Amino acid sequence: MPEPIRLIVGLGNPGPDYERTRHNAGFWLLDQLADDLRAPFTADKAFFGHVGKARHDGAAVLLLKPMTYMNRSGQSVSALARFYKLVPEQVLVVHDELDLLPGQAKIKQGGSHAGHNGLKDIQSALGSPQFWRLRLGIGHPRSLGLAQQVIDFVLHQPRREEQDKIDDTLTRSRAVIPALLKGEFDQAMQQLHSGNA
Repeated sequence: MPEPIRLIVGLGNPGPDYERTRHNAGFWLLDQLADDLRAPFTADKAFFGHVGKARHDGAAVLLLKPMTYMNRSGQSVSALARFYKLVPEQVLVVHDELDLLPGQAKIKQGGSHAGHNGLKDIQSALGSPQFWRLRLGIGHPRSLGLAQQVIDFVLHQPRREEQDKIDDTLTRSRAVIPALLKGEFDQAMQQLHSGNA
């Protein structure tokens, strides 16, 4: 039986300027999970981020929004994982994904960081790629018919129709979190992936 998820990390950039940008999709889901799990965030300097603590089926669950900017996310994740003696297989990182269209989401374990600076830094800090990822599709400027550069694209707000699809993805992702917290990865993947248009 795989290890259940004990730490859920949402990736984003801190501050109001970035709040509604595509790169902050991980933060959006974490804010919703904090409500679902009744785990309000508090700033914790020791972990370079905002931390929420909850219990699910009697087990401790941690929520983390690194406040280090995306490309230093590993500093926050590794500090908290070390303190609570968590292995990478108990960590789920929620992040925006260029290779999936808005409205699509996928769960996977391990693999490449595909140039995502947050994932790259976490992989380096944990010394392993074996953490789980919940990839929230934001599309790619080319797949959406836009001429923007990728860096410009991820730091802008989604268009209305894209936001509606991303919001739907967040709702579907919230629904599979209880299964991930029980270590039921196959069930969570089947449920989430079957809703991808």
